[in-house]
Amino acid sequence: MTDSPAEVSAGATDAGIPGADGIPADLLEAFTAYEAAIMANDLDALDAAFAPGADTMRGDAAGLLVGHDAISAFRGVRGGVPPRVIERIEHRELAPDVALLVSVSRFAVGGTGLQTQVWKRIDGRWLITAAHVTPRAQAVDRSVWRTVGDPLFQGAWEGPLSGLTVAVKDLFAIKGYRIGAGNPTYLDSARPEPRMAPAVGDLLRGGASLRGIARTDEFAYSIAGDNPHYGTPPNPALPGALPGGSSSGPATAVSTGQAEVGLATDTAGSIRVPASYQGLWGLRTTHGLVPRQGLLPLAQSFDTVGWLTRDGDTLQRVADWCLSFDGSDSTESVYGESGDDLPWRLQVADEALACVEPQTRAAFDSLLAALAASGDAPELERASLGDLDPYVESFRTVQGAEAWRNNGEWMREHPGAVGAAVAERLRVAATVDEAAESAARAALEPLREHMTALVRDAVLILPTVPCPAPMRTSDGATIDAVRRETLRMTTPAAIGGLPAVSVPLLTVPARLGPAPVGVCLISRAGTDIALVRLARRLARVATPLGDTPLGGTPARTHTPARTDTQ
Repeated sequence: MTDSPAEVSAGATDAGIPGADGIPADLLEAFTAYEAAIMANDLDALDAAFAPGADTMRGDAAGLLVGHDAISAFRGVRGGVPPRVIERIEHRELAPDVALLVSVSRFAVGGTGLQTQVWKRIDGRWLITAAHVTPRAQAVDRSVWRTVGDPLFQGAWEGPLSGLTVAVKDLFAIKGYRIGAGNPTYLDSARPEPRMAPAVGDLLRGGASLRGIARTDEFAYSIAGDNPHYGTPPNPALPGALPGGSSSGPATAVSTGQAEVGLATDTAGSIRVPASYQGLWGLRTTHGLVPRQGLLPLAQSFDTVGWLTRDGDTLQRVADWCLSFDGSDSTESVYGESGDDLPWRLQVADEALACVEPQTRAAFDSLLAALAASGDAPELERASLGDLDPYVESFRTVQGAEAWRNNGEWMREHPGAVGAAVAERLRVAATVDEAAESAARAALEPLREHMTALVRDAVLILPTVPCPAPMRTSDGATIDAVRRETLRMTTPAAIGGLPAVSVPLLTVPARLGPAPVGVCLISRAGTDIALVRLARRLARVATPLGDTPLGGTPARTHTPARTDTQ
């Protein structure tokens, strides 16, 4: 029999629960009221139970929230907690009017959790000043994983990638499994794949093993990271924020330590955006360098394959193997353009800086100042991308035309099967006619030539995105505005077919707490391996101790995803 919320909250006052008798009556009353608010998901009551101010803390496996406002914002996206009973409470007086409560909860669906709280009597009321939650064990987070194993596929027993596990975005063919594309109806209509995608096979041959198939935004047609069918993966770098997409599942799997490598795709930023939002390294490879056979396309003119990792060394291992002749039987050279290092000459993309929010700009300017003052200072110059509107407009027109050709027939056969945001993008895509597409393709050519010229003997540097990850509670208009400005920064590399790497070098204040923002480097086509080398050099110069991104906040430790929490 499942416990009702009323039964759960009443359980805390049961004198038969070990420890309850020793708790002061008014403190036990406050604890009981808090438990009832949790079960009812009464946000106002929960907010009122925590002490106001910037010093209140709440932590769990996903990270630490500091300040009442940050805790309140998290509660708005968490949702309710499954029914539970309190089966034990321990009480210790820490000081007059300060008490420690540690309680054990048993969930109706199975498993136990642990809540540790510091309560303080403030103006006659007991309020929580610090809390930590150990959640019940969770087998699989379905918002992150579609299918998972230990491993799902074993790679070669020896090789340069031995010991690495990979989260594969649900767009790649894996032998014996269907491609789901982030949509359950599409998954049901798909057939098992007869062979591995080459991009997957390269990793396996190098010694990496597949941890599982990770979620994607529907048809990869988003950069937010949300999914209306399976839920939105958590962002452990900034609890309560969006994870970034469309490679949301692989990014979160890597960020939470459930995999070392995320195999992903980037059309308009789907690797770079989640890398920035979650404080990861992310490489978008030169267009066409990594084979796309066995990959469900969104827009073939821009789709690329790439990887997400927690550190630059791992990204270098993967790039060296997969992009060299010995690593991939599909590439045409050993190191090619990456045989020599790229020039230590960085050009700041001025128009991109006009897109960023003031605090992101301040952190980026601090980075440039630190680079200029370092003992290994690069040449720093200014560069002009030109008006960014033509980049976005031409890109979206061609992307839309190709996306509709790839998915239009399926959409007509399955009306109502796609979430509202992606359905609207595909509706607009369906209106692109041949003349509009032809004009957009013609407009792309001079833009592509300009990007190629800019990186001929230099590397572009800019913030990866305009701001930290938006809150999961942000309204549609806010998300759309962030998307528009983000595309102005991400589409130039896509149009140029150029490699781009996002490096977690900035920390920017956000409502939810200190937030990571990436720094993007863009180089000439084919220099992907050398670009990662240069990015690692930049990281060493910018963070000589390896633990303090620009902005003054220590780098975050990536920890498991938030589950049943208080």
